[in-house]
Amino acid sequence: MSVLRAVLLCSILLSGAALAKPAQLTLNDSDYFEAQGLNVLVFSNWYNGLFDDSKISGVEIIHHGVRTVTNGDVRLHSTPEQWDKIPAFIERKVDRETGTIEAFLHYPDYEFNYSIRVQSTGDGVQIAVNLPKAVPEALAGKAGFNLEFIPSAYFEKGFLIDGKPGAFPVYPSGRRELDYRAPRALAKGHNLVLGAGDAERQISIASEGLELALYDGRGKAQNGWFVVRSVLPAGKTGDVLTWKLSANVEKNWLRTPVIGHSQLGYHPSQQKVAVLELDKNDRSNDKVSLVRINNDGSTKVVAKGRAEPWGSYKRYNYRTFDFSKVTATGLYKLQYGKVETAPFMIAEDVYKNAWHPSLDVYMPVQMDHMLINEAYRVWHGASHLDDALQAPVDHKHFDLYAQGPTTDTPYKPGEHIPGLNVGGWYDAGDYDIRTQTQYRTVEKLVDAWETFQPKRDVTLVDYPRKYVDLHVPDGKLDILQQVEHGAIALLAQFDAVGHAIPGIIVPTLAQYTHLGDGLTMTDNMVYNPKMGELENNGKQSGVFDDRWAFTSESSKLNYGSVSGLAAASRALKGHNDTLAKACLDTALKAWRKEQNREPVVFDFGNTTGGPLESERFAAAVQLLLTSGGQQEFLDVVQASLPAMGEKFLFAVNHIMAAYPYMDDAHKQQVRAMAETYAAEMRAKLDANPYGVTITEGGWAGNGWVMLEAMSHYKLLKAFPDLFSKEDVYRGMNYLLGTHPDSDRSFVSGVGTVSKNVAYGMNRANFSFISGGVVPGVLILKPDLPENREDWPFFWGQNEYVVNMAAYFVYFALAVDDLATAQ
Repeated sequence: MSVLRAVLLCSILLSGAALAKPAQLTLNDSDYFEAQGLNVLVFSNWYNGLFDDSKISGVEIIHHGVRTVTNGDVRLHSTPEQWDKIPAFIERKVDRETGTIEAFLHYPDYEFNYSIRVQSTGDGVQIAVNLPKAVPEALAGKAGFNLEFIPSAYFEKGFLIDGKPGAFPVYPSGRRELDYRAPRALAKGHNLVLGAGDAERQISIASEGLELALYDGRGKAQNGWFVVRSVLPAGKTGDVLTWKLSANVEKNWLRTPVIGHSQLGYHPSQQKVAVLELDKNDRSNDKVSLVRINNDGSTKVVAKGRAEPWGSYKRYNYRTFDFSKVTATGLYKLQYGKVETAPFMIAEDVYKNAWHPSLDVYMPVQMDHMLINEAYRVWHGASHLDDALQAPVDHKHFDLYAQGPTTDTPYKPGEHIPGLNVGGWYDAGDYDIRTQTQYRTVEKLVDAWETFQPKRDVTLVDYPRKYVDLHVPDGKLDILQQVEHGAIALLAQFDAVGHAIPGIIVPTLAQYTHLGDGLTMTDNMVYNPKMGELENNGKQSGVFDDRWAFTSESSKLNYGSVSGLAAASRALKGHNDTLAKACLDTALKAWRKEQNREPVVFDFGNTTGGPLESERFAAAVQLLLTSGGQQEFLDVVQASLPAMGEKFLFAVNHIMAAYPYMDDAHKQQVRAMAETYAAEMRAKLDANPYGVTITEGGWAGNGWVMLEAMSHYKLLKAFPDLFSKEDVYRGMNYLLGTHPDSDRSFVSGVGTVSKNVAYGMNRANFSFISGGVVPGVLILKPDLPENREDWPFFWGQNEYVVNMAAYFVYFALAVDDLATAQ
């Protein structure tokens, strides 16, 4: 049987060779190695500064348009996890004469310096690790050169190592790898062919001297990759490791064109422009067809023509096809050559229900301290009813939380703080309650309520039973129930410790990386250190699994929470009058406390509030609205306008909310700010073919796109001579499919083809939560737009965050308001 399998794999390999051959790589002007169908990057990107390893660094390979390999670097474990040690980057040198890129790095804790040199060899690259000094004794047998291969690219494919066949497992089996230094290899040898015989994915590695080992990192964690590794030899200097790497490419390979369009569709009167994204070597110039799908299933071409050249952006060329003249209600699809889109609508009510999945499903699923039921499915139990223990002082935690030198509370480190086990949403794909997220979510939901009055009831919320049932009306408006849930959590902080806190998060990485039901993270009993681990009395236990409350006081967080509570107090009148009064009383008390003292400064990561002047301004605006224009708050708002002009886009929502209360002189200031911003915005429209700002940080920019478009909606209402409806529509088109890399909607469940694999609590299932909004297209330097649908664990591209869903609720309602007002 083994002989037959070897013969079969070898025959596949030979047949694949007829379709593909090793790429001839050269060093291009963007400082990476390139062939048609293959790119090799060498430290073009760096590990994420906030969250360590985000799989975007070292030697990387883009194979037939897909980044399949990353993290080619010296690491200290065979299958390193996100928080394992990473080296510090020193410099990168590009030598065009020799066709070489060399990166210099070190591990400062071990005084271990090295370089990684990559040189084109014509039919591939040579990778060498050079050591000026031998591997330190403490790292002997631990330091090795790793190259990581994304599992989804190699599922259902085979490998050969020294001629011996093997297959990549779709799912790991066997023991969980707990010994980081000696995991079990899938195979070992000196000549490895991955994806053997596969025309798209075959990569070969030959090692001179040192043994290659192939590992499956998923044996340790679900987000692990396949890793090829050679341990660096002890006692040697100079080039201690040399690999020869080659990758097969299909002859004259071209990336399949992408027809960017809204997966949901368009209002008849809005502009309708498809954006074609083409391989830079694609010389085709087929006509684009808009095809109408008739009632009987037949089709008819209703518009056809050549797409207009737009130019290049990053690594692709672009063309646009305008079909705005087509206004008839119906179901359509676009065609270009052999590429055909999924059906989309043109209809007057196209946006009417777009916000439903976010409010009906995603927001309830994220509700903490409640059991969330959906028909036959339980999303999670009523988790974290043991919240929360006082965090230890002088402690820097993961996920950007920290505790200062004091607790700023009556509680000692490790002591239970009662009253924090209510309300709040899981912040993102993990299980912390980040206060900054909570108050922004509340504010935006209130904004949506007050602006559009969405009266929808399809969710049952039963607080006495800590029970939520999706798709079951309970006679109460869902948006107000969500506002209520956020307000309860904000209010609980002030009731418990007298001020807003950075947030609540699990104490250990083992809990933080938990996937699945949040209820199973804790026993829901308050930790009692005097009890044994197996002891409990039904309310307390000896199990140390309670989340920590990080409680360092920050004026920024206090002001931010004031804004959320003041907004909630208005929306909750008539829904929960007792809570509404408590919210306003607490907001006013906290405001006056801050106004009568010097600001308390505590900064760490992204959990301690936004800029002080912005948070104060937001609080003043919300109290101005709640008080009906009280002069005390108006004075603060108007005095803050110049500072807000410097952050205009971030402040637009609050500026325009306060605008009706301002005197004429300050209204003129706002008008001038809007004029300046409008001119700047118009000047940037041609920066890419999509007419929105595409950010290039480690977290993709859908939040920015929504911020822009929502701001344009607010400004359009006040200054219709400066802004147009298309300034708003462009953001929605981008979010729903008119963007780089693919035509997939970035809002799960919205549009015909949407995100089906995302970084939510169910990411290990390669699944999604309807209504969640992912960060979107991540721009990897120097020129790769990426959003992966085959690998949910790229959090910078695919992680849902609860406030983004609230923003989308508002955004979709705003776009529908524009569409219905035609």
